Amino acid sequence: MNSRLTPYWVIFVLVHLWAFWLALTSSGYPLGDVTIVYLPWSEQAMNGGSIVGINQPWVYPILALLPMIPPLAFGHELYAVGWLVMCSVLNAIAYAVLLGNGRSLGRKRAAVWWMAFIVVLGPIVMGRIDAVTVPMAIVALLIISRHPMVASVILSIATWMKIWPAAAIGAAILVLRQRVKILVGGIYTTLVVLVAALFIGGFPNVLSFITQQTGRGIQIEAPVAVPYLWIASLGGNAELYYDRDILTYQVRGEGVETLSAVMTPVLVLVVALIAVLAWRAQRTRTGALRILPVLVLALVTAMIAVNKVGSPQFMVWLIAPIVFGLVVSAERFRFPAVLALVLGLLTQLFYPYLYGSLLRAELWAVITITLRNIGTLVLLVWCVRELWRLGAPHVLPSAETRAAAAQAAATPITKES
Repeated sequence: MNSRLTPYWVIFVLVHLWAFWLALTSSGYPLGDVTIVYLPWSEQAMNGGSIVGINQPWVYPILALLPMIPPLAFGHELYAVGWLVMCSVLNAIAYAVLLGNGRSLGRKRAAVWWMAFIVVLGPIVMGRIDAVTVPMAIVALLIISRHPMVASVILSIATWMKIWPAAAIGAAILVLRQRVKILVGGIYTTLVVLVAALFIGGFPNVLSFITQQTGRGIQIEAPVAVPYLWIASLGGNAELYYDRDILTYQVRGEGVETLSAVMTPVLVLVVALIAVLAWRAQRTRTGALRILPVLVLALVTAMIAVNKVGSPQFMVWLIAPIVFGLVVSAERFRFPAVLALVLGLLTQLFYPYLYGSLLRAELWAVITITLRNIGTLVLLVWCVRELWRLGAPHVLPSAETRAAAAQAAATPITKES
């Protein structure tokens, strides 16, 4: 190992041992989805039973089942340990790509920030399927300018596990000159997934993850649920309940159905606005690598902030765009990096240890999640403002941004700098 990287790998090991310990010992059962939901799904598939997404409708895209199977090698009782090992190995691969040969200060800063975020977010950081897609997205974004088709395939596979990496694909198609290769990589990957799924009997369930979302109500962690949490906390006509069909907690109260119905169109409008701002920035001949990190972060944050669905693990979606942004321009991404750490800490305050307090709409828990959700909206506003500024003709990149962007564009995956 390169001696200059030794401290960073020591940090990685210590942080992941800490995450292991928290996930396995914390109250609130942060690995509940892994052992109660993922384990039966994977055992059922491997034992010749019904395959979710193939023989029956499923809330996840079809490839989400793939990472649920390898931890079975550890046995039924140690499935959770196997899951954590798998996630740690994937993180290590992405971490190695990020650090490269250790000469880039921006990459090392990004690596330290990533480890800090794992600490502040807590055990949920590896407790859901989202954790598998994060290192994939990091690697894809780091190589996308040099290997656009490979990056597109990685992001497409990740999207067929959890939909959020589609934001990175869309952003790349919008601003990169290699958009055709990115589009082709995504189309080819999707065709392979669909043909394979249909061949083993996936029709009509292969796209059931889309239809399964249409009837969902407003989840308690979604920013739009905050008014109902306050009403319930103050003894008003609102309540929190568990939906056994989709296995999640939602809010019930006056106007919930209408609000739930309009949230998807509102999200589409916000995404369209972000796309227009990115197009405007391109017209000023702003470098694509200046626009791309902000655009990916904007789209990902919109998927969190303007959504009727909300879960603590959604915070891990911020990791890949912020790591990428810190590599390209640590100066520009200082504010979102710090704000994301605060959002992660606020999330850990109510999940998993005292999640019951939130379910009872206790005042302190409602205040905590309100602050977290306001912070998410602030992050979205920052992204929109930055895209607007990037579209202003007078904006010129700093020396640091120019150097980092040039280095990122010129560095192949096999020779990181």
